[in-house]
Amino acid sequence: MSEQHLHYSMVIEWSEEDQAYIVTVPELPGCRTHGTTYEEAVRRGQEAIDGWIEAARADGEPIPPPKVFADRT
Repeated sequence: MSEQHLHYSMVIEWSEEDQAYIVTVPELPGCRTHGTTYEEAVRRGQEAIDGWIEAARADGEPIPPPKVFADRT
């Protein structure tokens, strides 16, 4: 597993309809997954990021950079 996934944002939301946590990676178009527990959702989110990046590289597509947040302290 790549350490690169640690630099991307994950939005994790509970879906009452699906009874699962839905994970969206805003920087990577179409990169979404889910998990029945929060921990599973995080793990699957990291796997989805790695898979997205692998597929983009294989297809010669550009990989968007992770968002960088300014320190607000």
